Amino acid sequence: MTSEALKHIAIIMDGNSRWAKQQGMLVASGHKAGVERIRDVLRASLERGVEVLTLFAFSSENWRRPPTEVNALMTLFLGYLRREARQLSEENVAIRIIGSRDRFSKRIQQAMAEAEDITRNGQRTLVIAADYGGKWDMTQAAKKVAEQIASGLITPESINEDLIASHLSLADLPPLDLLIRTGGEVRISNFLLWQAAYTEFYFTNVYWPDFDGVELNKAVDEFYCRQRRFGGRHTDDNNKPGIASA
Repeated sequence: MTSEALKHIAIIMDGNSRWAKQQGMLVASGHKAGVERIRDVLRASLERGVEVLTLFAFSSENWRRPPTEVNALMTLFLGYLRREARQLSEENVAIRIIGSRDRFSKRIQQAMAEAEDITRNGQRTLVIAADYGGKWDMTQAAKKVAEQIASGLITPESINEDLIASHLSLADLPPLDLLIRTGGEVRISNFLLWQAAYTEFYFTNVYWPDFDGVELNKAVDEFYCRQRRFGGRHTDDNNKPGIASA
């Protein structure tokens, strides 16, 4: 079992639409229920000592969804930022939003900036990934490195993993320990590709609107039951046959 403290959890909040269909509701109602769930899960993660909770709110690919659904998501996003920022500030939680902001409306971009400013002194962090993709994250990091080379600040020989990582969206936060996906799908959908290299994965069939503090604690408890090798081998594995797991 791992003895390392769990500092950073990321969640792919999947299953809103299917939950709504199951309840005989409109898709927008599922997304609304999903937004309401954030508060419970954040509270549960803070109670378990988690320093960073990263939520995949809107991917780069989600713009392809029907316009009515995208508009509903944007309305919910704007409402959440305006409603929760001061409450999170009082709870000592900082909001950080990662992803490209260019395609969001000016109102939402302003709400993003205001929420980050209001909560800037928080000691714990809620990261919201919006118009985010792991490939985008690595691409923008590569562009920044290329700009440094072009300006003569560094040479190509200076490029290493640490340099690339320093330009990623979560560079200054604790490494990702646990990635949870709700809703029954078993993939990470272009989310935190670099950061997830040695994270633990937890997949559940529970739809996001039903994923509460109890479900979060199940995931955390399983995390602490696992052995994290990071490509190495534990001492008690030395006499076991077969190939060491990652």
